[in-house]
This record gives sequence, C-alpha cells and structure tokens, in this order.
Amino acid sequence: MSQKKIAVVFSGMGYTNDKPLLYYSRKLAAEHGYEVICTGYHDLPEKIRGNKEKMIQAGMLAFEQCREQLKDIDLTVYDEVLFIGKSIGTVMAAKYAFMFAPAARLVLYTPLEATFSFGSMRDAIAFIGEADPWSELSEVKRLAAEHGVPLYTYPGCNHSLECDSQRKNIEILREVMELTEKYIVQNGMSQEQ
Repeated sequence: MSQKKIAVVFSGMGYTNDKPLLYYSRKLAAEHGYEVICTGYHDLPEKIRGNKEKMIQAGMLAFEQCREQLKDIDLTVYDEVLFIGKSIGTVMAAKYAFMFAPAARLVLYTPLEATFSFGSMRDAIAFIGEADPWSELSEVKRLAAEHGVPLYTYPGCNHSLECDSQRKNIEILREVMELTEKYIVQNGMSQEQ
C-alpha cells in the first residue's frame, strides 16, 4: 500500500516558487510521490529589512494568507508531511508545523532567526549563505545547533544561496538539491520501515 504524501512549499517574499531552490525542490518532492501545494503572498509591506515592526507585520500577514490558502487541506490524512520554506517561508513552515502539523519534516532554505522560535523541531535540514544580509549567521548557527537541525553553510553566498560566479552557483544548487533529495528519500524510507 503506497503512502499518501504531501509537500507544502512556503515561498519567500521576492523568492517565488519558480525560483531555482523552490522550483527544483518541489520537482524532487513530486518525483518522490508527494502531492505538491505552493503558497504565496501578496500586499506585504515593502523595504522591511532592518525594520522589526514591518518584519512582524509581514510575518503576520503572510501567515494569515498561508492559513487561508491551506484551510481546506486536512494534513492528518497524509502519512508524510513535508514543508519546504525559503526565507520568510521558513518562518511560515515552522509556525504552521508547530500549530497544525507537528510531525511535518522541514526543508529550510536561508532560514531567519524567527524560524527557530516555535519550539523544538522534530526533523529538519537547513541551508544558508555566509554572506546572507537577512540573517545573523552566528545566531542562525547557534539556533540550528540548539534545535538539532543540520545547517549547511555556503561561503560568499547571499540570501538566494548565490555568489558572483554562475558556475559556482550551479554547483551550489546541485549540491543543495542532492542534499535535499537525500533528506527526502532517507526520511521517507525510514517512515516506511
């Protein structure tokens, strides 16, 4: 009997579901038998970096939009739930898992510090650039370690896990997708045993 699996993709504000990290990770999830649902946001505050009030407002609006988009999906009917998040989407994924799907596994691309503020994470993997201007790298490293989340870091890479060399960007994307697929497959196999 095959398992019923769902992957929910929580995009970034400007890093939408058609950008490389989310495009390929959702394709991998589908390839491994997951039904894939993508979320997105609209009408969020602009120029929020460094403005705590606007960041909180954006997070609250984004979460309400995610709840509205996912309201008709009963996650309890799935044997396996995978959340894939990018930037603010990592916060949405962690909060949604905390509130509605505590057994969800999380793929976190360029997590923000707030991603780790919803209690312990059951099962997650994370990736971040060491030159990411949206996150305090040392704090994200500390929080990931505290929560037992493997964190892969990429020197010279920004918030999109990109650097100045396109060849290097392709190598990084390939590595990130290989690690993502390994995570999806290994955890899926362990769930079936």
